[in-house]
Amino acid sequence: MYVVTGGAGFIGSNIVWALEQGGLGKVIVCDRLGEGDKWRNIANRDLADIVAPDDVFEFLEDNASNVEAVIHMGAISSTTETDADLIINNNFHMSVHLWQWCTQHRVRFIYASSAATYGDGGQGFDDDGSVAALSGLRPLNAYGWSKHLFDRRVARMNADQEPRPPQWAGLKFFNVYGPNEYHKDRMRSVVSQVYPNARDGKPAVLYKSHHPDYPDGGQLRDFVWIGDCIDIIVWLLATPNVNGLFNCGTGKARSFEDLTKAVFGALGKKPDITYIDTPVEIRAKYQYFTEAKMDRLHAAGYDKPFTALEDGVEEYVKSFLDADDPFR
Repeated sequence: MYVVTGGAGFIGSNIVWALEQGGLGKVIVCDRLGEGDKWRNIANRDLADIVAPDDVFEFLEDNASNVEAVIHMGAISSTTETDADLIINNNFHMSVHLWQWCTQHRVRFIYASSAATYGDGGQGFDDDGSVAALSGLRPLNAYGWSKHLFDRRVARMNADQEPRPPQWAGLKFFNVYGPNEYHKDRMRSVVSQVYPNARDGKPAVLYKSHHPDYPDGGQLRDFVWIGDCIDIIVWLLATPNVNGLFNCGTGKARSFEDLTKAVFGALGKKPDITYIDTPVEIRAKYQYFTEAKMDRLHAAGYDKPFTALEDGVEEYVKSFLDADDPFR
């Protein structure tokens, strides 16, 4: 069986779908569903159980001999959350305890890191997982720091040759877009936020650039289709000898203008974009460029091409956002 923490969330629920599609075994979702529509992310799935995070270690102990892998996507992912104690408890301590459990019981462990660990990108976007390389990164918010803290803990444990799970992999997700992100509100991808306006004949709203090197709409991100993220995780599960910290992006930065034009194009409409000032409270920490360096993942043996931005956006719009049922 496979235990997916955060399994009702955006990336987690897509992983649950992939596990079911592949017939890999029983799937257990560990998550909190709350009072909104988050439950709809897993409403179509054939699940063995849904376990609250507070009960996950009891569940794991009771089923230790049957767990093939723990896929740890659960976290407080809001970059604007200010309660650092809450973030550390959820994002760091939980990760450490799951690593220790998987080590003790010889269970494979795949976890979500984040491109937020790179901070303003001044040190580049190289997924070098060594102690020395990670020490130079400076995340800009508590969320990014909590992910970075665990990456550094893993690096230190490996450097000190401490016991570890039989397979481990951390994935630094860049700007992922795709179905089942609707519960994320303002943290949804720009594709999801632009779509309603484009559908209704209204202009898309993007932030102006406040950097002389980038025109309005020319801010660059590594936008990655959720299907590519799923493919990497399925590949890791099928390749148990691969361990390490890897970027999860495309390796090619594209502009917000490109992304927005792709949404309009998928709907067969002419692009219409309005620019507004970037809020002052986030302006100083705004990233103008992210681009994953993908050499290490390719060197490890992953050779599937990544989905082009226009193709991923078209799939998202036509198969989900513009469909009667937008959920995976």
